[in-house]
Amino acid sequence: MRPTRRPTANGMALRGRIAAVVEVRGCVVAACATALSAMPAGAGVSSSSFLHPLGPVAAAQKSLFYDINLLMMIVILPVFVFMPWFAWRYRRTRRDSVYRPEWSFSLPLEFLVWSVPTAVVAALAWLIVAREVPLGPYRPLASDKPPLEVEVVGLDWKWLFVYPEQGIATVGAFAMPTDRPVEFHLTSDSVMQSFFVSGLGSQIYAMAGMVTQLNLLADTPGRTTGRNTQYNGNGFHQQRFVVEAMDDADFAAWVEKVRADGVPLNDENYRSLAAKGTLALARAKLARPGMPADRIYFSGVPGGFFQKIVRKYASGPMPSSLAGPQPVAAGMVAAHEAR
Repeated sequence: MRPTRRPTANGMALRGRIAAVVEVRGCVVAACATALSAMPAGAGVSSSSFLHPLGPVAAAQKSLFYDINLLMMIVILPVFVFMPWFAWRYRRTRRDSVYRPEWSFSLPLEFLVWSVPTAVVAALAWLIVAREVPLGPYRPLASDKPPLEVEVVGLDWKWLFVYPEQGIATVGAFAMPTDRPVEFHLTSDSVMQSFFVSGLGSQIYAMAGMVTQLNLLADTPGRTTGRNTQYNGNGFHQQRFVVEAMDDADFAAWVEKVRADGVPLNDENYRSLAAKGTLALARAKLARPGMPADRIYFSGVPGGFFQKIVRKYASGPMPSSLAGPQPVAAGMVAAHEAR
């Protein structure tokens, strides 16, 4: 009979901490379930990556991701199947194995070793080119609605979204109507930034003195998160924003709310916004009653605001148009001014 072991003080404390952690995790799970069940039916879905797409670009990337993984199983599965078999067959203690000290080459084996990886790489190349090229960031998305133009400025450490048609701008949040393409024009008023909204798909860089372009579309109401994936200082991990896809009526109401609650985007307020710091520091200077706690609203955006930022860094003659989908600052500025 084994003697009964008495729990020590350390063991009892450890068990108490484990029980507390389990209880806290249970409360968190319950709270999340309650929050999800309390969401209204029209609130849409929440997306954290392209595996839960809100638009056709992310959906195509999800499908491509699964197809690539399925194709890679041609290489991965034989490794996991034959590795233990080889280890058993050619173990040291086996005595009936054939000993061939003069063996050095096998044409069938060489053909197998080289042909399978070559075929997989060729298939991957064809699959990626055929499926990803149509999703290029400069390619307009098919729709019966005109695209919504949005100008994006990367700052340290926040994103400024300018809606030239609506005359508003936001920081910390971006809203878009569903089933209508959004045509982004991006630049930076600081160092290089990387603009990425995983729930909608695609990533593109923003650089000072240059304008890049990105076309996205949301076909499902919901929320996702955008971020800067380019390390550009201590606060880059806080350079995030909420993306809200909503129907046309809700989008129109959101625009009116931004106009009503926003502050003017004049030179003084922009200098406060562009100063190096996080969204929280900018809110301390610019926020006013009525604004949500995680964003800043601007109204009265002056004409040519985006072009003015680009011209701070651009130099040389301004061509009249772009020669293809290239991030040339001067050409993009000219295209903006022509509109």
